[in-house]
Amino acid sequence: MSLVRPGIPDDAPELVRLRGLMFEAMAGRSGAADPTPEPWQPAAEAVLRERLAQPAPDLTMPVFVVDDPGRPGRLAACAVGTLERRLPAPGHPDGLFGFVFNICTDPGHRRRGYARACTEALLGWFDDRHATRIDLHASSAGVELYRGLGFREHSIALSRRHPAEV
Repeated sequence: MSLVRPGIPDDAPELVRLRGLMFEAMAGRSGAADPTPEPWQPAAEAVLRERLAQPAPDLTMPVFVVDDPGRPGRLAACAVGTLERRLPAPGHPDGLFGFVFNICTDPGHRRRGYARACTEALLGWFDDRHATRIDLHASSAGVELYRGLGFREHSIALSRRHPAEV
């Protein structure tokens, strides 16, 4: 029996907690089990609840999780992505692109293969829908995991932020 299961709307608070841990680790600050609440968190929880409530055929934000075996209601790891339909193009006949953006393991559960298992489930979900390209931005800690799953460097040349945020 697999430890990985699809995320559900009630997982939203835990997914936001893990997302906060991911941001803490990316900033070089790790260790806290519960990051300080920030203004983005209620909005993230609302988006997750809404998107995870979509019926399976309409789901565009797949989430795969591993439950914390010692703490009911708590997650040990997750992988989140989005499926986007763009205009079809050579090499992308259906125009389906995946993006992986929230792979995190609670510090107390690292080095057990949970992130890999969640990511493999997410990639299988994208494969089942024939996404022809899947992108992600990797932290230095995750690069080897992603390379082991078939990811390679790909240049996305430019990015733009909203002028108020510059």
